[in-house]
Amino acid sequence: MLPMCGLLRIAIRAGAFLLALTAFYAVALAEPGGTPVALHPALGEASGQEMPYRLATGDKVHVIVYGEDDLGGDFDVDGNGYVRLPLIGQVKASGLSAHDLESRIASLLKDGYLQDPRVSVAVVQYRPFYIIGEVNKPGEYPYVNDMNALNAVALAGGYTEKADSGVLYVRRNGETEEQRLPANQTTQIRPGDVVRVPPTLFWSFLNVASPLSAVTAPIWYAPKL
Repeated sequence: MLPMCGLLRIAIRAGAFLLALTAFYAVALAEPGGTPVALHPALGEASGQEMPYRLATGDKVHVIVYGEDDLGGDFDVDGNGYVRLPLIGQVKASGLSAHDLESRIASLLKDGYLQDPRVSVAVVQYRPFYIIGEVNKPGEYPYVNDMNALNAVALAGGYTEKADSGVLYVRRNGETEEQRLPANQTTQIRPGDVVRVPPTLFWSFLNVASPLSAVTAPIWYAPKL
C-alpha cells in the first residue's frame, strides 16, 4: 500500500489538474474560437448603416460662418465638452454631430447677432483610440478616417506571437462593456475606442495554469517519506 503522504501527493496533483482543466474550459467558453458572426447592429458593422459621428472631448472642429471670417476658425472640444467661439462664447458640442453643431451655432448667432447666418462645421482632428493586449506596441494612436481592425493592429506594430488574430474586443467611447468582433476590415474602429487583442486559447490556458503550477510545485516535488 502507498504511504499516506504518497496518497496525499496524488490527490493534490489530481485536484490541481482538475482545477487547471476547469479554468481552461472557462477561458474557452469566455473566448470561443473562430470568427463571431453576430454583430451589434447599432454600430453599423452588420447592417452597413453608419451612425453619425458624435463629437467629444479631444476632437477639433473647423467652423465657417459665411461672410463673417472673424467668427470662424479651428476650435478644440474641451474637457467639459464645449467649444469656445467668438461673439457667442461657449457652445456645448459633446454628443452632437457636426450637422447638429452647425444648427446650434446658427441658432445662437441668429439670436441678436446675425440676421441669417450660414454655418459649416467639419471635424479636422479626431480624438485618439487606444489598443492594448497582444500587439507589439500597445498605446494611444491618432485616429484616421475609415479605420478598421486591421489598420489599428498595423499601427500598433502587428500581432505578438501569442495573439488570437481572428478576434478582438472593442469598448466603444462612453460605454462600459466590450464587444467581441472579428479582427478584419469589416470591424470599424472609431475615435475614443479601446481595442483589446486577446491571446489564443493555448496562451490563455498557460496564463491560468502557471500560477497553479507555482503553488503546487513545492508539494509535488517534496521528498518522499
